[in-house]
Amino acid sequence: MRVALIGPTHPYKGGIAQHTTELAHRLTAAGHEVALVSWSEQYPEKLYPGGAQRVPMDRPELPPYPHTTYPLTWKRPDGWWRVARSLRGYDLVVLVFVTSVQAPAYLVMRRALAGGPRVVTLCHNVLPHERRFFDRPLTRAMLRRVDGVLVHSDAQAELARLLTHAPVVVAPLPPHLPAVGGPGTGVREPRRRLLFFGMVRPYKGVDVLLRALAQVPEVALTVAGEFWGGVEPYRRLVEELGLAGRVTLRPGYVPAEEIPHLFAEADALVLPYRSGTATQNVYLAFAHGVPVVATRVGSMPEQVRDGVDGILCEPGDVAALVAALRRFYEPGVAEKLRAGVPAVAAEPAWQEYVAALEGLAKRV
Repeated sequence: MRVALIGPTHPYKGGIAQHTTELAHRLTAAGHEVALVSWSEQYPEKLYPGGAQRVPMDRPELPPYPHTTYPLTWKRPDGWWRVARSLRGYDLVVLVFVTSVQAPAYLVMRRALAGGPRVVTLCHNVLPHERRFFDRPLTRAMLRRVDGVLVHSDAQAELARLLTHAPVVVAPLPPHLPAVGGPGTGVREPRRRLLFFGMVRPYKGVDVLLRALAQVPEVALTVAGEFWGGVEPYRRLVEELGLAGRVTLRPGYVPAEEIPHLFAEADALVLPYRSGTATQNVYLAFAHGVPVVATRVGSMPEQVRDGVDGILCEPGDVAALVAALRRFYEPGVAEKLRAGVPAVAAEPAWQEYVAALEGLAKRV
């Protein structure tokens, strides 16, 4: 099957670009002829208040896909039409959808593809975590015009089915991990340091974690990642809570080669999300031999086994997170959970994911 995959890839950073890149490789390995069509400019910088959108060209987070082009830019709507018309000879076009800001471009491209290949949308987020008045109507308009939708959880499938009558398929998000890194060194004495890793946005609950940490003495925390909208509100909260001596804020993009050190210093990765869809960070922690303390949102209840390789608690609840952290540091618990961390099995997960996408293509 000839597949055109449209979405972000290197040098764009983060999990979505990594997933798009890995999917192109996996589809090719499954015997498909794949073209990865990407963006030279996805959207204006002011719509991405987390810092620069790209990593250095010579430092890819995953091996780049060789058959990649970058003809798309938000500045040239005429280019959206032209690129889509050039793909009419393909059997399947996959639109990687992350935010409703992409919907106008995809609506133009869908119209240009009318009467041509099957078109499906791969939704990382059906609707954004922090929603605006135009998110739902734009997303509905797009999803109603495609032939099928792939999402990463049952909750996202329920939401998608409210917006479209097209077939909706669920495929759990498979691991796409940076090449640099490796498993931890096994059971060791707790260092009484926790880690939050990734983009810091309101829905991820770092403020909840800081308030909980204030009630769990003699435990330190590193918060590493880009801060959506700036780091100053978190610095002020750290000061207000009297945590200046225990919390290290490391704002900015974390290069792949620095990730192993962050996880080596941590007893656990803490993911205190208020809401969520699917995350790679559980896999990333497990790949480094680190257990996870997480909330019961998105894919995390399926990824983390409470009392085996991590601890789960309710979202948006400081008292619940305090209880989870205290439980983690009960005698012997941290060591037990570290010993229970599983190996990350990427191959079978990707085989199932590719099969789900192939199955959706056959249905439409």
